[in-house]
Amino acid sequence: MTDARTIVKRAAEMDWSLMPDHVSLYHREIVSAAEADALGVRASSVLWEKIGVGGAILPHYHDVAEIIHITAGKVRLLCNGEWRSYEAGDTFHVPAGVVHSVVNDDTAPTEQISIFLPVEEGAPRNRYFGTTQVPASMPPDRPPAAEGE
Repeated sequence: MTDARTIVKRAAEMDWSLMPDHVSLYHREIVSAAEADALGVRASSVLWEKIGVGGAILPHYHDVAEIIHITAGKVRLLCNGEWRSYEAGDTFHVPAGVVHSVVNDDTAPTEQISIFLPVEEGAPRNRYFGTTQVPASMPPDRPPAAEGE
C-alpha cells in the first residue's frame, strides 16, 4: 500500500549530519528506507551529501548499487581503480561490491545526491514511467515561459 499524499521535505528543516567514517562528509536523508516502503518503491536511501574542503568519502563498497549525481563543485572519483576528475552535472553508476571514493577537489564544499538501490536476483525488469496529464490550473503569479523552454 502506498501513501497517497505528497510529502515535502524543506531543506531549511533538514539538519546536516556528520558521517563519522569519512572526512568532512555531511548528509541529509532525502528518502529513508521506511519512506521508500511507504511509497511502494525499492530503495535503501537517498542522500543529499556535502563534502567539505579537503574532505573525502573514503574508499568503500556497498551491498547495494549507488547512483551519485554531482550537483555542486569539482570532485575526484576513484573509478575502476583510477582517480578521475569530474564536476557538477556528472553522474556515476556504481554497481554493488565495487570499491569507490569521492574526494572534494574544489575550493568550496561539493554537493551530490546519492541514491542507494537494492540489487535483487530475479527482480522484475524496470520500465520507463508513464505519465497521465490532468486538467489543472497553474499558479496565478507564474511568469510566462521563455521562448524555447
